[in-house]
Amino acid sequence: MAGIYIHIPFCKQACHYCDFHFSTSLKKKDELLQALIQELVLRKGELKNISVETIYFGGGTPSLLSINELKLLIDSVFKNYTVVENPEITLEANPDDLITVQGQSKTIFEEYKSIGINRLSIGIQSFFERDLKLMNRAHNAHEAKDCLTLATKYFDNISVDLIYGIPGLTNNEWIENIDTVLAFNIPHISCYALTVEPKTALESFIKKGLIDNVDDDLAQEQFNILVDKLEANGFVNYELSNFGKSNYFSKNNSAYWQGKPYLGIGPSAHSFNGDQRSWNVSNNTKYIKSIQLNELPSEVEILSKTDKFNEYIMTGLRTIWGVSLEKVEENFGITYKNHLLQQAEIYIKEQLLYIEEDNLLTTKKGKFLSDGIASNLFKINLI
Repeated sequence: MAGIYIHIPFCKQACHYCDFHFSTSLKKKDELLQALIQELVLRKGELKNISVETIYFGGGTPSLLSINELKLLIDSVFKNYTVVENPEITLEANPDDLITVQGQSKTIFEEYKSIGINRLSIGIQSFFERDLKLMNRAHNAHEAKDCLTLATKYFDNISVDLIYGIPGLTNNEWIENIDTVLAFNIPHISCYALTVEPKTALESFIKKGLIDNVDDDLAQEQFNILVDKLEANGFVNYELSNFGKSNYFSKNNSAYWQGKPYLGIGPSAHSFNGDQRSWNVSNNTKYIKSIQLNELPSEVEILSKTDKFNEYIMTGLRTIWGVSLEKVEENFGITYKNHLLQQAEIYIKEQLLYIEEDNLLTTKKGKFLSDGIASNLFKINLI
């Protein structure tokens, strides 16, 4: 099974923390849409004998596209690829787009369902106006709540994004954010620590002293609050940033963390087939021109045995499935397994890692630190 990710590189405005590729100009939207369709055609041979089980519209802001534009892309996937029955089709959306009147006969939610979209990922981030203004989000807190009131009437499979570690966000306010989402009976929540990425407006504001820097200790504290509260409400923290109720884990996210192949369509989109990783140019004009010439605007990295090992450690430790020691020995050899056990020993003693049923996993204490721990377990300079 495989997934197809389609990057929609347009936004109404730039969020201060975001370093993803996007444009606030929609002038090239029609050209880019045709290029996305053409790239799907050009790359259909890459998944020749593999069925597609997830289609994911990310960005950017995919909810800026019209129903007809989204339908063109979905139809193109079905036309050129073998798609399973009832695939998971996710649309990332902003609250302000979902409450905008776009026709009188049907709601936007009914329109989405009519073209096959069966999962929404809604970028709420916070229910406090102060936070939304700090992040330069396009919606306000009232729109966020109105959006969820409407969305839950039509969709069962909904994910909400929240951000913690925001300067000025108290633990009580963070709990209020979580409680607000829970009150809508949302079955999946993705939560991310606010990160200061290079060359973003947030970094500039912090350097100028206009905004307090992110407090890592507070972020970890709020992560622990998050885990305790969501687990008490029946959620499983199946991946570091993802919490789902039974039968509501994101198939798209799970496939990524479990190393399944995926095709990334659009400017800046990444692809993975198990042996190599590729990524498209992060420039709309260059992307469009290249696709119009039937050329893929991508770079390719062939993964070495060590690259694959390191990637497996990084992704595995973020999940409830952990790192299978049997799989490490089977796929990489006893030398890699012994290296892993040797490097993990100190973290096991510090109760950050543990071994259960031949799987290496993070403890509750080690979960928030999993990326840093994983990097210290990597193999270096091996063939």
